[in-house]
Amino acid sequence: MTTILRGITWEHARGYGSVAAAAEAYRAVVPDVEVRWEQRSLQAFADQPLEQLVEEYDLLVIDHPHIPLAAEHGLFLRLDGTGHDDELAVLAAQSVGASHETYAHAGGQWGLATDAAAQVAAYRPDLLPEPPRDWEGVLALAAEGRVLWPYKPVDAFSSLVTVASGNGEEPMRSPGVFLSPDGLGEAMETLRRLARLVPEANSGWNPIQAADALSTGDRYAYVPLMFGYTNYSRAGFRPHRLRYIDIPASREGVRGSLLGGAGIAVSARTRHPEQAVDHAFWLDCAQVQEGVYYDAGGQPGNAVAWESDRTNADSLDFFRGTRATLEGAYVRPRFVHYIELQNTLSEHVTAALRGQLTDDGLRERLDEGVQEWLVAP
Repeated sequence: MTTILRGITWEHARGYGSVAAAAEAYRAVVPDVEVRWEQRSLQAFADQPLEQLVEEYDLLVIDHPHIPLAAEHGLFLRLDGTGHDDELAVLAAQSVGASHETYAHAGGQWGLATDAAAQVAAYRPDLLPEPPRDWEGVLALAAEGRVLWPYKPVDAFSSLVTVASGNGEEPMRSPGVFLSPDGLGEAMETLRRLARLVPEANSGWNPIQAADALSTGDRYAYVPLMFGYTNYSRAGFRPHRLRYIDIPASREGVRGSLLGGAGIAVSARTRHPEQAVDHAFWLDCAQVQEGVYYDAGGQPGNAVAWESDRTNADSLDFFRGTRATLEGAYVRPRFVHYIELQNTLSEHVTAALRGQLTDDGLRERLDEGVQEWLVAP
C-alpha cells in the first residue's frame, strides 16, 4: 500500500521544481512512498500560520526564524533521536556557514537546511566586465544610472542588518537596543545614498523582481544586495545570465550578510512520521542535493553541492562566487516572536529611506520593537 505524504513549499522553480523533481526520483528509491508537493506564493505562505499548515501537511519548507516558535509550541517533530543521528552529524559537517545550526533550538534539531542563501551581489558579465567590490565603487556605478536595489520593507530591513554588521556592529545583540546611534546612522547613510541613485520603484521591489529586470534588459548592470537565486545564473532561465558574487566589502570585509535560505521540517501532526523523516534526510543528502535537486532548479543547502565542479560550471560559479558571504553571514536572533518583530519593523526602514522618517525616529521605533518582541516566552 502506498503512503502519501503532502508537502507545502513556495511558488518558484527554486522552491517547488526542486522538491517536486526529487519526489519523483524518490519513487525509484522507496516505491511505496509518494510525496505530493503543493506551492503557494511567498506572501500566501508567509501569511498562513504554522499552526494551520502542520494540520494539513506532513512536510513543510520553512524559513529558519520560525524554528523557535515551532519548537516551543510542539509544531514540528524533533529530528535528532529518530535513527538518523549519524546522518545528522554528516549534514552538520556539510553545512554552508551557519545554515544547519539555524534549524536547531533548545538542544534539538527541528529542521534541515535544504536551501542555503544570504544577501549577495549580482551583475551582468556581458555589460560589466569588472563589478564594484566595495561601497564607494557601488555608489559610483549607481551615479551612472546602472544599479538596481530591491528595498521593499523586508529587503530594506535585511540590507540595514547586512550593512551595519559589515561595518562592525551586529543589530539586536544588546538587550532592548537595535543599533547604537552611530551604527544606525552610518548604515542608513550608505543606504540612503544608494536609494537616491536607483529607480524610485525599487522601494517596492523584491529580489525576484530585481533579478528579472537585470536579466531581461540592457540598461542596468549590477545589484549590490539581494538574496541570491541560482536559477538566474543558468543558461536558458532568462534572456541574459547573471553572475552572483560576494557582497560589497565594508569595514569587516564581506561579513555580516543576513542569512536566509529554507529548510525542511516534519509536522508533529503527521500520521506518517517515519516516512516523512526518512524523506527529509534523503532530500538533504549530498548526492540528492548535488544531483536531482540542483538540476530541477534548487539552490542546495549542502556544502558538497556548493563545492561541486559541475554545479559551479553550470551556474557561472554561483556557489564559489558567494561562499565567503555565506560563511560570514549574520544569523537573526533566536526568539519565538522574531518574525513579528521583522514584519513590524521592516516598514519603518523603507519609510526612512523614502525620507518619511528621520534616523532618530527610526531608531526609536526599532528599539521599541526589540523591547517588545525579543523577550523570552
